Amino acid sequence: MSYLQLGASLYVPATRGDLVEIANHCRFPALRSVIFCTEDSITDADVPQALTNLGHLLGQLKPVGLRRFVRVRNPDVLKGLLQSDGIDHLDGFVLPKLTLYNLPDYLRVIPEGNTHWLMPTLETAEVFDPCEMRALRDALLSKCVRTRVICLRIGGNDLLHLLGLRRPRGRTIYETPLGPTIAQLVTIFHPSGFSLTSPVFDRLNDAETLAREVRMDVEFGLLGKTAIHPQQIPLIESLYRIDSVDWESSRRILHDDALPVFRHADAMCEPATHRRWAEIIRDRAEIYGVDES
Repeated sequence: MSYLQLGASLYVPATRGDLVEIANHCRFPALRSVIFCTEDSITDADVPQALTNLGHLLGQLKPVGLRRFVRVRNPDVLKGLLQSDGIDHLDGFVLPKLTLYNLPDYLRVIPEGNTHWLMPTLETAEVFDPCEMRALRDALLSKCVRTRVICLRIGGNDLLHLLGLRRPRGRTIYETPLGPTIAQLVTIFHPSGFSLTSPVFDRLNDAETLAREVRMDVEFGLLGKTAIHPQQIPLIESLYRIDSVDWESSRRILHDDALPVFRHADAMCEPATHRRWAEIIRDRAEIYGVDES
């Protein structure tokens, strides 16, 4: 599974009564991925009900093409879920507030041979420390972990909370103090092959700012975004479409007979340095399409 297939991942509190309908594509049929949450979106008192709901859900999952994950609350919740009947019908788990220090606790409860995907979330004070992030990156590169990690998620609201801030109205996440932090995470994790998804946009009925933010996400190489409402999904994913100029540039760069350097659309194309970009453009086009306008 490619992280590009996740698209706008809808977060759903696991206490809701319609988990089965959502997970089996009876609701929100255009949804590409869903994350049922047992962490910040519910209270401690609601955890038993959430786990009961998930147990009921696992017995009714159908193969409908939707990517389905659970955001666990802690390693104990992960351990319990992994022992549940039907758990193999899930694609994987989101590991909240992952650090170098709690990573072993999560790995310890995952049985050898387990094939679930993992999506660690970067949302603790350590995120602001480049040394901590490089150490976590190196730990995630270990053979037993790297093959499991489909992408890393950036927890924007938790990080703003640590700063005593909330996203101002009409401002993208890049217009807050998290802008440089996101850039730093990109430069630490992307060169090692880890993909990142962008934080939630928690303002409803502000499509203009959301669109500006998603365009910045794409410019930062963050393809995939947490959505808090189904109405955000079409807008987010429409901006993952490829324009026809980039599509043609990527096609020419990836051509077997491409020259070492050539001109296209008044830009220099150099396969040696543009190949990785071109491969992502090709893969995005296969999933989200090409805008011919």
